[in-house]
Amino acid sequence: MSTPVEIAPARGKLGILLVGLGAVSTTTIAGVIAIRKGLAKPIGSLTQMGTIRLGKRTDNKSPKINEFVPLATLDDLVFGGWDIFEEDVYAAACTAGVLERSLLDSIRPELEAIKPMPAVFDQRYVKRLSGPNVKKGKNKKDLADQLIADIRHFKQTHHCDRLVMMWCGSTEVFMKEGPVHQSLAAFEKGLEASDDAIPSSMVYAYAALKEGIPFGNAAPNLTADIPAMIELANKNGSPICGNDMKTGQTLIKTIIAPGLKARLIGVKGWYSTNILGNRDGEVLDDPESFKTKEESKKSALDYIFQPHLYPDLYKDISHVVRINYYPPRGDNKEGWDNIDIVGWLGYPMQLKINFLCRDSILAAPIVLDSALFLDLAKRAKMHGIQEWLSFYYKAPMHAPEVYPEHDLFIQLMKLKNTLRYLKGEDLITHLGREYYD
Repeated sequence: MSTPVEIAPARGKLGILLVGLGAVSTTTIAGVIAIRKGLAKPIGSLTQMGTIRLGKRTDNKSPKINEFVPLATLDDLVFGGWDIFEEDVYAAACTAGVLERSLLDSIRPELEAIKPMPAVFDQRYVKRLSGPNVKKGKNKKDLADQLIADIRHFKQTHHCDRLVMMWCGSTEVFMKEGPVHQSLAAFEKGLEASDDAIPSSMVYAYAALKEGIPFGNAAPNLTADIPAMIELANKNGSPICGNDMKTGQTLIKTIIAPGLKARLIGVKGWYSTNILGNRDGEVLDDPESFKTKEESKKSALDYIFQPHLYPDLYKDISHVVRINYYPPRGDNKEGWDNIDIVGWLGYPMQLKINFLCRDSILAAPIVLDSALFLDLAKRAKMHGIQEWLSFYYKAPMHAPEVYPEHDLFIQLMKLKNTLRYLKGEDLITHLGREYYD
């Protein structure tokens, strides 16, 4: 046992500010309200249903995570957000078509009460979308200041003690780090000059971090994963995490690939194709937005298989990723994986996986967990990159000197050991000798 970290209590209301009130955000909000009313269960949420083992297996101590660490309760949550469309969350949820109308109707007044603030949006970064509910400003610094005013007004109006911001907007065009991203001073000059290398998502991240608010990035955009934002997060005591929620096909990859590697089964090729018909699919139909998503989806296998350590097994994998916009499918995504594997003496085998998933149903608990854990991190005075939350993300943020951990099971161990550390409990090593010596 070690000394527990001092964690401020989760008193009062926690405001969760969502950028983009589309399918993912409305499913998250409606889900939390339905769960609060006893109409549904929080399936898929580690913070609501997960347990954590403490001590030896023979101690039989496995409390629920939300009874072990002081998390905000669902009753404490207040939702708000921005969107380029003016419809309230009830109307937006109906448009998204994820949840049954009967469920939405049962919580309609609560959903209708949440109306989007005008968004910071520039169609150059998301080419397939446009909407009327958009802020105007003389430059990007002016737009960031408008967001900060929104944040402060929301906090005051809804009597929130604390806030968290989650980017749940669409995938922006592919972008690499440039000079404007290298320091906070350079970035703030770039805001004044409306530098093209600062997309809308970075304006939101800047506003949140400037206010000392935790920020999570649910999309594969560069957003907060630049030196300037990390500098600001550390300066103002803000925890940050992301990028790109691990929902459908990549979730399956990070479950299957560690198993193949554990048994030293070779892989010659991994062909992945997706069809989806929601707004995300429409945005990804643009090649520049697809490039951003492709980068986050393809990196996981390289890091899990470590071909530099196992060249005979994984050196020249043919890894192909395709995403196709298919409107009839709506939010119900279909992922096909064909995996060409190699066993003993080089004999070929195959795995074929067809995952018929509901994208926003898998994403909503990640939004909730990320927000609650970011708030916990803030109260524990943890700031900057929260790599222990990589469990939820396809392209997890990490320190530049280390490689990102993509193995789902190692990620879960990292997350739970962080919670044990915060509470002064022994870390679980799985050595196992103590039962037999």
